[in-house]
Amino acid sequence: MERVRLHIDLAQWSRLRDATLTVAPTLSCADATTVEIAAALRGTSGEPRGVWIEVTPDYPAALVARDVATLSWLITLDHVVIESSRSPAAQAEVVRALLGDAEVTLRNEVATLRGAYNRPAPPRPVTVWWSDGSLHEGETTLVARAVVRDDLGEWTTYS
Repeated sequence: MERVRLHIDLAQWSRLRDATLTVAPTLSCADATTVEIAAALRGTSGEPRGVWIEVTPDYPAALVARDVATLSWLITLDHVVIESSRSPAAQAEVVRALLGDAEVTLRNEVATLRGAYNRPAPPRPVTVWWSDGSLHEGETTLVARAVVRDDLGEWTTYS
């Protein structure tokens, strides 16, 4: 299994829109909202299949889940990677729980949810990964193997 992250600056997004990619990347944006950039790439050859999002005190996991669910209706979204300086696995657990259609009751080190909903749920499953430098999902761990920089941004391959 392999995942490829493309980390761009806002200045590169128009180049990405017009690029012909051989791989559908997991997109992250350094100086803009990744979800908005991913939505703006809808229908282009640069449309990502995943997004890499940092959870912060100003952008908590519940809001990330709302934005990911909305984005999943706009583009074919297969996965999201959650990065956080505070308990990324627990943040990902919150996002994962809120991407379902059922009522959510959950308590972990970063959130307490009682009777929460985030509807509508994505139209197809979205795999939620978390990052601590490596990528984790269930029993799977992927490690960064290669980093390449080009005119679009920084490509990191995890396997």
